[in-house]
Amino acid sequence: MTEADSYKNELNSGKLSPLKKVIIGALILFLFILFILDVSLGPVAIPFKAVIKIIFSLGSDDEAWIYIIEKIRIPKAITAVLVGCGLSVSGLQMQTLFRNPLAGPSVLGITAGASLGVALVMLSAGSITSLYTIQELGINSSWLIIIASTIGAALIMMLILAISSSLKDNVIMLIVGVMIANITLSIISIWQYFSAPDQIKEYLLWTFGSLGGVTEHHLYVLMFSIFAGLLLSFISSKILDALLLGENYARSMGLTVNRARIIIICSTSILAGSITAFCGPIGFVGIAVPHLARSLFNTSNHRILIPGCCLIGTALMLICDIISQMPGSQTALPINVITALIGSPVVIWVIVSRNNLRGF
Repeated sequence: MTEADSYKNELNSGKLSPLKKVIIGALILFLFILFILDVSLGPVAIPFKAVIKIIFSLGSDDEAWIYIIEKIRIPKAITAVLVGCGLSVSGLQMQTLFRNPLAGPSVLGITAGASLGVALVMLSAGSITSLYTIQELGINSSWLIIIASTIGAALIMMLILAISSSLKDNVIMLIVGVMIANITLSIISIWQYFSAPDQIKEYLLWTFGSLGGVTEHHLYVLMFSIFAGLLLSFISSKILDALLLGENYARSMGLTVNRARIIIICSTSILAGSITAFCGPIGFVGIAVPHLARSLFNTSNHRILIPGCCLIGTALMLICDIISQMPGSQTALPINVITALIGSPVVIWVIVSRNNLRGF
């Protein structure tokens, strides 16, 4: 049996082995612990017992604690869950679509495209002190920013996809992606030069990346967008499996490749665009997590990898958020700093061991 045949057999079988079920169960338990730990930590010291009572709606004598937990820390932890799921799945889809182990929203310029969309809104719509409304446009800014960032991400991804059809070298494709990202960031820099100081300040703060800036109102919008993107991803799991074996194999299975690409582009753009809109450009998660999922679950089947990426991506973002809060300190580090520290070694490992990568 050839390697291609073994992949076909693996992809046709979506059953979970007992070991994989144990791994999934352990990950879910680990996520539950991380979530509670993340909610427990912050600048204001709250007893652990009080945190547990508030999380499970058992009440508390301190109204300030209830407000902090319910209105600030829980939304931030939920945001970490959504970001972990969205970025890891978007990275998985891009790696499969481009058949490139180093593809990801931040590497190939997708995040830069989303940032361009956000810059269009923030630097052109007047002074924005909050993201609730943009009176000049009469549109709810939450949806406006998501739409702008998604369109920006989709345009860059379609451009990358068009170029990739004429390039067969993955390394050259990465270089092209980096150059397109640089062009996009240059356009943003020119835009900043002609913008007002308060607009520039707000945009620069946004670029640091943050999970704490998502309010309860924004959380519902972000949640809807991520669920929509993940739904498209799950629907596309068989398409991704077919593309993993090459376009010719996909066509032999009766798959319309161009239509499949559009579905994957839409899903990836919604996921990366909505997350970038509210949390800033967060890097490395989309590259690192898919490889961790492939190694942990030892499979290339996307019906297993997609939920696997969600679990591992969520764990990674919760860990990053816990570290960024610098327990015992009144300050918090930008989330991008922590994701780079954790994600960079994984990317180095991918480069070093790329000849042994499963599914490429």
